[in-house]
Amino acid sequence: MLFMLDYYGPMTEPKRLKFPTLLLALALTAPMVWAQTNAPLNSELNSSLLYELMLAEISDYNNDPVSAFQLMLDAAQKSRSDQLFERAVEIALRARAGESALQASQAWSRNAPGNKDATRYLLQILIGLNKLQETVDPIKRELGAMAPRERSAAINLVPRYFVRATDKKLATHVVEQTLAPELANPVTGPAAFAAIGTMRLLAEDSHGALEAAKKGAALNRKAEEPVQLALALTDPRLPDAEALVIAHLQTGARPEVHMAYVRKLLDMQRYADANAQARQINAAAPDFAEAWLVRGSLALQKKELPDAQSALSNFVRLREAAQASAATETSSDRGLAQGYFLLAEIAEQSQKPDEVEHYLALIDNPQDAIRVQARRAAILARQGKLEEARALIRATPESLPEDERAKINAEAQLLRDNKQFQLVYDFLQESLQRNPEDADLRYDLAMAAEKLDKIDEMEKLLRQVIADKPEYHHAYNALGYSLADRKLRLPEARELVKKALAFAPNDPFILDSLGWVEFRSGNLDQARQILQGAFEAKPDAEIAAHLGEVLWSLGDKDQAHAVWNSGLLQNPDNDTLLDTIKRLSTL
Repeated sequence: MLFMLDYYGPMTEPKRLKFPTLLLALALTAPMVWAQTNAPLNSELNSSLLYELMLAEISDYNNDPVSAFQLMLDAAQKSRSDQLFERAVEIALRARAGESALQASQAWSRNAPGNKDATRYLLQILIGLNKLQETVDPIKRELGAMAPRERSAAINLVPRYFVRATDKKLATHVVEQTLAPELANPVTGPAAFAAIGTMRLLAEDSHGALEAAKKGAALNRKAEEPVQLALALTDPRLPDAEALVIAHLQTGARPEVHMAYVRKLLDMQRYADANAQARQINAAAPDFAEAWLVRGSLALQKKELPDAQSALSNFVRLREAAQASAATETSSDRGLAQGYFLLAEIAEQSQKPDEVEHYLALIDNPQDAIRVQARRAAILARQGKLEEARALIRATPESLPEDERAKINAEAQLLRDNKQFQLVYDFLQESLQRNPEDADLRYDLAMAAEKLDKIDEMEKLLRQVIADKPEYHHAYNALGYSLADRKLRLPEARELVKKALAFAPNDPFILDSLGWVEFRSGNLDQARQILQGAFEAKPDAEIAAHLGEVLWSLGDKDQAHAVWNSGLLQNPDNDTLLDTIKRLSTL
């Protein structure tokens, strides 16, 4: 029977044996049944149980899940076998018989109250059946059997059970009720408050989540769980969340936690703050490699080449040492590959072609092959050898299924970077003919058509994308923005952008489009409000261009320049921002 059970995985479709093979397997493996089922060594009972198992599997083979389930559950209860209980649950789940699966999982949990698989099945089935209130006791029993520190780790996992619950508010209430006994415990309380806060966040109650994070941190200032929640909540609209993170860092937090804050700052494009925090990690934990990578990347972005070289060299040294001690190939380390890429870029800006090739040659991971060749191609293009650069990308071997598409992206980007917009258009048009079902290619071709002022073609392509993939919100946004930018059909432009927002309500770039629609429509105050919110969420150079122009039109020229300067710090080469400053500064 163990042989038979090996054909099954949790909640998966079984591999069916042919009927004679099924009987043979059962007959040959009979002695193993008893070792696995813990059945009493009574020959009459053993024979009876074997017969019942045979009937169960035959019924399942003959697509009679009701009989198969009943026989298997009866055999499981007689033998007290975890494997047979699990098999009974799986038969019921495959037949979509939720109540039967619940019956089996409850029987299994009663038979083996400490079995984690039994508890896992029981909770998932209860949640799937929307019987959320009934999950309280099983979770409490499981947590109650653990030592406090082990219990904290288990509490951290509780929200995962409820991710697919349809009623998130009810799920939050259930978790609060379940974890109430832990809230005053300084060992498990922080994790409990963090779990409750995570559930509140899933229920879109960010203020309630922040309140839970604060209470968890108050129990133990060094506890990490509330801080992880506060990091997830960090947003300009919830300043107390970031204050909670900073307070924790001042207690001497682990560099991994500190680094999580740096990554959050990078996501928010607060590069100066991220750099300052990375430097703090460098000082406190000089052997923590990732902080050196961030510091080097940011220094390179600001063209501070000596600092970038020093920081990235430290990163590479630490990662290479770690790889050597682990006796693994350095080429498989994607972070290390990124370090080599950045050092190659520094060498290129320093006009040291031999060093560029040295660093690129160190990257021999097939996953990075196209990226390496694209870098070599960019160098050739800057030397005026654009066709040679394109040929280099095209000649790159394809080792992964997605490599053909990656090569198209790389060549198109090469042409964009060199402002060869007609060539981009021609190339993407040819690529789309070879891949007519690729919506991303059609979208990219539409954007290339816009660069050539082929507005009618752009609109036709974007509407084709929308027709084929109604959920492709980028197409709604691009079409709405393009119409607004040209002051065409502004009511329709507004509706298109709002449709995009319905798919991605908090996307700052779509909000930027909506703000631009309002500006073009003459609604300056509304445009300012929308664009300020977008810029706070994502201080991007293009959003800065639009917000600055709105402020300029409202007569606030000093604030406009301040916003533009902030945008230039993010991207000093952004064409939209540079053109806006030049155009308005001459007025």
